[in-house]
Amino acid sequence: MSEPVQHRFAAPGGELCWFEWGSAGDHPTLLLLHATGFHARCWDATIRALPANWHFMALDLRGHGRSYRPDSLSDWLAAADDVAAFAQAKIDKPVFAVGHSMGGYVAARTAALVPEKIAGLLLVDPVMMTPDTYAVEPGNLGGSPGDHPVARRRNAWESPEQMAAHFANREPYSHWLPEVLADYCRYGLVPAESGEGLELACPPVLEASAYMGSWRNNPYGWVGDIACPTTVLRARNAERNGAMDFSISPTAPDLAEHIAGATDIHWNEVSHFIPMEEPDRLAQLIRKLVSPDS
Repeated sequence: MSEPVQHRFAAPGGELCWFEWGSAGDHPTLLLLHATGFHARCWDATIRALPANWHFMALDLRGHGRSYRPDSLSDWLAAADDVAAFAQAKIDKPVFAVGHSMGGYVAARTAALVPEKIAGLLLVDPVMMTPDTYAVEPGNLGGSPGDHPVARRRNAWESPEQMAAHFANREPYSHWLPEVLADYCRYGLVPAESGEGLELACPPVLEASAYMGSWRNNPYGWVGDIACPTTVLRARNAERNGAMDFSISPTAPDLAEHIAGATDIHWNEVSHFIPMEEPDRLAQLIRKLVSPDS
């Protein structure tokens, strides 16, 4: 697989960065959307395990990677508005969309907004929780992004290699494939605003605002509008040890029942970080869903 071409797209809120492998044609096109705090190049390992003649479009969502930074990421619907605008401008014939975590939420919302652009969906452990999770008065959510534990993430690094070595033996990164961790670090750092060293492409306080927004973005008012074939892939089920316990799936166990004709798949031996732990297995599933006869 050759290196992707980096592009810019003027979304309603600001410029998005996106990466393209191959070109549209007779072969399948995949639209890939990443999780909170990550970036488009976290899909590299999955793409490497898929046919080299397929066409891939992976976006840095707003506030992530090399895309524009809004003041907050708490509005996930706005992130989907960006992607829907991208789809309307850059997608000629319907594509298969794959979204992980927050990216799964955004992919699902995009399919509801522009159904003519999305031929099928794979929602990889999407942050679409049980309905009662959203039954919280906004005023009771408490705190500001600066108070969230994610806001205290280390932000200053000398190099991607230093960052990878720091995380290699720490949860949850110790369960990731080394090449995925390397991609996360290599493309997840940008020159520091101070002019010295590198910093996270998604600033910790901005990432914290996205996590806090997960309780504010109830999908059950629109998820029934999804009309394309949809698969919900869920990770390990158990009681979560707090909102930041991603060893356990945040996805509602019955989410597929809220989407007409959707299929539920449960990989109970993996954590929420499926693309980081099992990119080859995920690629096999994608290939089966997109091109079952290949």
